[in-house]
Amino acid sequence: MKIDTLRCFSTVAQLGNLSEAAARLGRTPSALSMSLKQLEAHLGARLFETDRKNKLTPLGLEVFRLAQVQLRQFDDTVISIENAAKAPQGLIKVASIPSAAGLALPRSIAALMDLHPHLKVELRDMDSAMVAEALLNGKADVGIASGNQSLNDVECITLFEDTFGLLCGAAHPLALQQTPPSLHEVFKHPFMSNKLCGHIDLADVRNALADAKLTVHNTHSLIAMAQTNNWVTILPKSVAYNLSGKLNFRAIDGLNDRRTVSLLISQRARFPKVLEDFSKLLLQSDWT
Repeated sequence: MKIDTLRCFSTVAQLGNLSEAAARLGRTPSALSMSLKQLEAHLGARLFETDRKNKLTPLGLEVFRLAQVQLRQFDDTVISIENAAKAPQGLIKVASIPSAAGLALPRSIAALMDLHPHLKVELRDMDSAMVAEALLNGKADVGIASGNQSLNDVECITLFEDTFGLLCGAAHPLALQQTPPSLHEVFKHPFMSNKLCGHIDLADVRNALADAKLTVHNTHSLIAMAQTNNWVTILPKSVAYNLSGKLNFRAIDGLNDRRTVSLLISQRARFPKVLEDFSKLLLQSDWT
């Protein structure tokens, strides 16, 4: 089974039309149809309900899902190979949680590029689990992630720690009260659960996460929801850096837990000297 066959199938499945798929791929409809027939013969089952190719069978749906994963990985690999070929004097791939991008990361990248004028840098923001995966899969040389990560061939060093606090709209009652709210007061309001709250080791927080009717996985969505003054959440202080005037971040009485942010350094990087310089810059930076 070739990657080209999966691409043909996925394109037809996406467009639901053989002619449009053929035009997008630069193939003739007859050649595309033959490729699909060969794939179905290989699997011993139909992938489309009808010859019109506009509805997938249950097997077709599963093959489409798996094919999309493989095609994304293949295309990303091709891009990485081409970028590496274009950067013989240095390429550093950085994967970071979004909150780090608002702190010392931009200054560190600028300083690194001053040291290595011909260096190319790729920066991607993602959650901590995806940062770890990128390091393990060779898609990143350096990672910044929450928590202490134990990964094979990856060095983990603590960058900084920050406190947790309340995030709510600037006009929310909890933002306007004079004294810091307690956890009990926070959880009386509609609460948004998020992954970072999982770093807090308190029974009250664990119970609130379990009872929360709304879970938000994206920081930008959390901020947008909080700006309505209807919802509240708990986040580390660094996530709230440079917030707009529509939001308020404040301490919570009785909440002393801290979030650890770690620097992850691959031991298999292509340019170890550049990586060493970058790591020193990151560790010497002010992350407060």
